[in-house]
Amino acid sequence: MPREASESSGQAKTATVSRRSDRFLAGLEDFHGVTLVSHVHPDPDSLGSMVGLAHLIETCVGIPVQITQDGPICRAENKAMVQTLDLNLTPIEDIDWTDGNAVVMVDSQPKTGRHSFNGEANIYAVIDHHQTPGDVDGIPFLDIRRGVGATCSLVTRYLNEQEISIPEHVATCLFHGIETELSGYPREASAVDDSSLQLLYPLIDRDAIAKIKNAPLPEMFYETLLQGLQSSFIYDKLLLSWINELPNPELCSQCVEFLIRHEGIQWAMCAGVHDNRMVLSVRTNQTRAQAGEILRQVVQKMGGRAGGHDRRAGGFIPLPSTSSNAIEQVQSEFRRRVLKVLKMEETRGRRLVSRGEMLRNMQ
Repeated sequence: MPREASESSGQAKTATVSRRSDRFLAGLEDFHGVTLVSHVHPDPDSLGSMVGLAHLIETCVGIPVQITQDGPICRAENKAMVQTLDLNLTPIEDIDWTDGNAVVMVDSQPKTGRHSFNGEANIYAVIDHHQTPGDVDGIPFLDIRRGVGATCSLVTRYLNEQEISIPEHVATCLFHGIETELSGYPREASAVDDSSLQLLYPLIDRDAIAKIKNAPLPEMFYETLLQGLQSSFIYDKLLLSWINELPNPELCSQCVEFLIRHEGIQWAMCAGVHDNRMVLSVRTNQTRAQAGEILRQVVQKMGGRAGGHDRRAGGFIPLPSTSSNAIEQVQSEFRRRVLKVLKMEETRGRRLVSRGEMLRNMQ
């Protein structure tokens, strides 16, 4: 089935957008329930989107909705979101895929390597904003708008179109999901994102948002950041950071978000070893940089998977083993490919923190 028309303007194709939410809801009337799924290690955009869709479906169709959690939630702010807003999440491994529920995939696409459940799920709909091309053939309902900054913005649109009142906790989830996706500079926001933020702001719990944003950080964050700083190298406008033992994959993105703020750097990439994979996270401060596509070009010939947006991307490369030699070989190949695709000269990197400085700090 052809993909729904894209939309990046808040004013364009209003009638088409309205029909989208109507069609989405109409197709659910033949089901007795809905299971919402997203990507592994769900983030605020995926969590907020699922909470918003659950409210939409339960209000308009009147059938029960399950919100799933695929893999652990490790990032401090994301754990705080679940706890503070009391989100009821069902582990993906507890789902019965034969129960006849409609399966709606949110903030992700099938067969992109970003989810752990198998192919038993009969997917009814995909609602997403990522550039990552998934296998969407035969899925009855698609709303994939790459010009929009957050999936939560699409869900907010649906709620607004259906003229549904939005409870405080739902509004807070959606608002936080949009804000996290648009963080950093330059902003990757469309008119749809900004209008959604304006709609939601009067409805949110501001204290809850503040609590989530200022969640306490575990000791492992500082240990990982230190390792990343000590193993960071600068190549022209690129900063590459290596972390050999990554306690959880989400620490990779937290480190790179700190590194991209280095003065004079345009690209920051962090790679860390976790569960026989080299986990990758990329940030850039360049507009229309297509970070997701660039990372995909780098890893696809190394057996890896990647995806993302213009300024942010993530992925992984499978490791033949976790021996020091195997890791160094993959690091070397990754570095070579990155420099080539960014059209930077392959020279010896300059340490962000010199060995002498490290030794002095150890005394």
